[in-house]
Amino acid sequence: MPSQGLALSNRLRYLAWRVRRIDLGSVLERAKETAHAHGKWTPAVLADMLWSAGFKQVGFQDYVDYDFAILNRAERATYMTHPVSNELSQKYDHPDYRGLFQDKVEFDRTFSDFLRRDWMVVEEGNAEAVRAFAESHGTIVTKEPVGQAGTGVHRYHAAEVADWDGFHRGLLERGELLIEEVIRQHADLAAVCPGTVNTTRVTAFFDGQKTHILAMAQKFGRGAVSDQMTFGGFYTMLDENGHAVGPGYDSHGHVHVAHPDSGFVIADFQLPMIDQVKEFVDQVARVVPQIQYVGWDIVVTPEGPVLVEGNWGAGVYENKPSITGIRTGHKARYREAIGF
Repeated sequence: MPSQGLALSNRLRYLAWRVRRIDLGSVLERAKETAHAHGKWTPAVLADMLWSAGFKQVGFQDYVDYDFAILNRAERATYMTHPVSNELSQKYDHPDYRGLFQDKVEFDRTFSDFLRRDWMVVEEGNAEAVRAFAESHGTIVTKEPVGQAGTGVHRYHAAEVADWDGFHRGLLERGELLIEEVIRQHADLAAVCPGTVNTTRVTAFFDGQKTHILAMAQKFGRGAVSDQMTFGGFYTMLDENGHAVGPGYDSHGHVHVAHPDSGFVIADFQLPMIDQVKEFVDQVARVVPQIQYVGWDIVVTPEGPVLVEGNWGAGVYENKPSITGIRTGHKARYREAIGF
């Protein structure tokens, strides 16, 4: 695919936005932690972090998460970073269609054929419908229409609700307007963490004809309603065949050779139905072709993949060299597919 470049104006606007929001105290703490972890001198790490952010489009947390302190210039250049990902989102995700992904109710309406589970919207006067839905499924998940990183997601058990009018009123007051049936995940996922529905993040680009899978990461929870890091979750990168490339890790310095609760060795994980997963991602990528660059969250069930959500601001999941021993990232795949 020919190189189309990324707009310098977008890059400058993003840099200006980051400068206005910079928290020097937080950056210094990151530099100290990184220097301690890798046996480096803190002032040198801090200077390198600032230089990398200003001139190489490396987010401060990217620098920490992907161990840039121990990578050489050529190795660093192979990594995708959040500032670059943001540019791709701005260029290839049409503003008029982003709302279909940001609003979870609109997302469920748009992608209803791929959810493969029951869902409903909480409205004034439908307390009985909410009760019937919850009692028919036993356990339900509620979501606030707009949220990120797992915020606004809750889990309720119908047997624990005594006052359905009050429960319904509470959902409305808190803005928990979307209710979904709990996904029943594949046994291979439940073997790692049965208490959380463990999602697979597939970052993909649809060029108008073909869907390119750029990176895959498997997220694991700790028994909470979400597998996001805010709920104690972590992830491991998957290779093109859906096999874990090493232990799990998060952005808080935690490393998990084995799942802390189940004891499952993370490097042994194999995503089931990998061929069906790739076909499924190609299908969902064609529903709203105006949103080309997406981080899809899916779950493999005993019957096949189902869709959880799509993130038009795809974010970045990458290898962590100090954990996996892999000192290269996925940027070459992005460049080949997108042409920048």
